[in-house]
Amino acid sequence: MKKQIFYYLFPMFLLWAGCSDHHEMIDTEYPEILLHQDAFPIQCSTINKGETFTFRAFFHDNVQLGSYSLDIHHNFDHHTHSTEVEECDLDRIKVPEKPFLFIRNYPIPEGLREYPASTEIEVPEDIDSGDYHLMIRVTDKEGWQTMIGLSIKIE
Repeated sequence: MKKQIFYYLFPMFLLWAGCSDHHEMIDTEYPEILLHQDAFPIQCSTINKGETFTFRAFFHDNVQLGSYSLDIHHNFDHHTHSTEVEECDLDRIKVPEKPFLFIRNYPIPEGLREYPASTEIEVPEDIDSGDYHLMIRVTDKEGWQTMIGLSIKIE
C-alpha cells in the first residue's frame, strides 16, 4: 500500500516542484544601435583617404551588451546591405584595384546595458576612392545581434 501511495504522490511532487514561482529571466530582445546626432559616419557620409576618423554610435540592451564589430568594404559593384531609407549617389561601377577593407571586433566592458562606442579608424592614402559600406553589428551577452548597413564614400 505504501508503494502505491509513493507511485502516485511522487510524480505529483515532481510536477509541483517543477512549477515553482522561481523563474529565471530569459533574454529574447535584440540589442539596439542608436545613431544619435553625434554619431559618425551616418548614411551618405564622406571620409577622406589618408586621414583618421572617429566612429561613434550608442549601443543599448535590456540585459547586458557583449561586443560590437565594424566592417568597411567596397561597393564598386553596387551590391547592397543598406538598412537606411535614404539612397546615396553612387559612382560608376568599377573593378577594384586596391580597395579598403577593415574588419574588427571590439569587446564591450562586462555588465553594461548602454555603451557609447568611439573607435579611431585610420584610412590609408593609397586605396581606391569610391563607394563603400560600413556594417555595424552589436551582439548582446545572450548572442542576439543587430546590424545596420550604411553607404559611405571614401575620397
